[in-house]
This record gives sequence, structure tokens and C-alpha cells, in this order.
Amino acid sequence: MNKNIMISGFADEISPDFDLQLKTVTELGMEYISLRSADGKGIADYSAEEVREKLLPRLQKSNVKVSSLGSPIGKVGVEDEEGFSRQLEQLEQLCRICKVLNCQYIRMFSFFIPEGKKPEDYRKTVFYKLHKFIDIAEEYNVILIHENEKEIYGDTKERCLDLMENLNCPCFKSAFDFANFVQCGEDPYECWNILKQYVIYIHIKDALFSSKENVVCGTGEGKIREILNQAINEEGYNGFLTLEPHLVLFDSLSSLETTAAENVIRENKAKDGAEGYTMQYRALYDILNSI
Repeated sequence: MNKNIMISGFADEISPDFDLQLKTVTELGMEYISLRSADGKGIADYSAEEVREKLLPRLQKSNVKVSSLGSPIGKVGVEDEEGFSRQLEQLEQLCRICKVLNCQYIRMFSFFIPEGKKPEDYRKTVFYKLHKFIDIAEEYNVILIHENEKEIYGDTKERCLDLMENLNCPCFKSAFDFANFVQCGEDPYECWNILKQYVIYIHIKDALFSSKENVVCGTGEGKIREILNQAINEEGYNGFLTLEPHLVLFDSLSSLETTAAENVIRENKAKDGAEGYTMQYRALYDILNSI
């Protein structure tokens, strides 16, 4: 495998139990995780001191490093001023956590748009609030990676490009998610070619256009194999490929989806989170070997 490609993953899809997360990833030979929640608690609810005392020693014991913090920053309603204020405080703490964990990236979003409203009508507000987030990231020299999530301002390729071109900041880049583009009715290949110059982090998640259901990577319509082949072998992408299987209903999924979690996982595709995570890892490994 290309030595410039590192596989990570949202290990809380394995289990809420942090020790079981670490046990599973190390048995697979993985050296990185994306830290979204540990011991049933979201990373944005930890203090830097708690991470230093409760999580860092276990990471060090397992020889596992953190590729990114899977934060909920920006995953609030664009009109939710109380939520925005709370997230400004959370982002400060997350930046401190990055320093504790020697982690460079914080995954984030660009605000949910009210149902039935035009995202463009909120553009000014979205940009104002994202600038506030970027100011904090710049202070700590941390990179915010924007995920193209469903129903936020930056869910389509055009609005993702709008964010990247006009915020135009070294501390604000793109995390590319194949499945989310599929679930928004977008062609992932077109999205990649428009956004690739801004992408510094990739999520490995696949889905079907018809049902919008998540499936094992490479078996859906995310064009993962074709895009990774182009990105790695032709364009020289180097960095993280982060597993986000979404193959089994897991504890924190309901907090990640705006509609019922069953809409993206109709039925478990593995007996438990560890098996689903392993299935995704092996499917990605096969894709990487084939290209």
C-alpha cells in the first residue's frame, strides 16, 4: 500500500467503550482513529484536561494516534444563536484537545438550513459564523475540515465550492464524503473534480442513490474505487482515508442524523459494530490493493 496513505476511522462505530475501540483497531493493524466519542461521551463534551487524564494514556498504551476530532461544530441550526455561542466555547476546548493529542484536524459543518428555506438566503449568516470559527482555529494553528453533510449549507458541490473559494483560508479545508454527496443526489465524481484542490481529508462511506442507504464501501454508488484511483495514482493525494462505515446502528448515530437513523441503516449489515468496522476496513484495503 502507498506509504503516504494512512487509514483511520470513527472508532465509536465499534462500541461506546473506548478500550474496545482501541482493541479492535489495533487488532486490524490500524495506527489512527478519528475521535468522535469515547466511553459514551462526545469529544466536544470533554475538556482538554479530561482528555489528558482519561484518554491519552490509553491511546499511548495502544500506540494509537488521532487523525482528527470528529466534532459536531457547525451541526446546529443556522438560526440557533444559543447553540452557536455554545459551539464557540466548545471549539476553543477542541483546539486545546488537539494540542494534547498532537492532532491537526477538527471535522466540522456549515449549519443546518430550516426546512423549506433556500440555503442561499442564509449565506451571509453562514459566512459570518464560519469566520468566527476560523478565527479560533487560526489562533491555535488547527485546520477545520468541512464535511459535506446533508441539509447543511455546504451539502452540494456548488455551495461547498462557494465556501472554499470565498473563505479561502489555510485553516479551513474540505473533508470529502462520498456517501453524503450520493444522499444529496450529487455525482461524487463531479464533486471530486470540482473540490479536489481543497480536499485534505477523505471519509470512506458509501451509499445508494435509490434508497440513500449506507452500504459497504465499493458496493454503492459513491464511485470510491474510481475516485481513489484518480486521487492517489494520478493526482498524488496523500493523507488520511477515514472509515465511517454506518453499517450497524450505533449509540451516537441518532445525534448525527436529522431524520431517523433507520433511513440510512435499514438493517444491520453485521452482527455488531466491530464486525461492521472490520468489513469496511477490509473492503477499503481490497480497493487500495486493486488500484
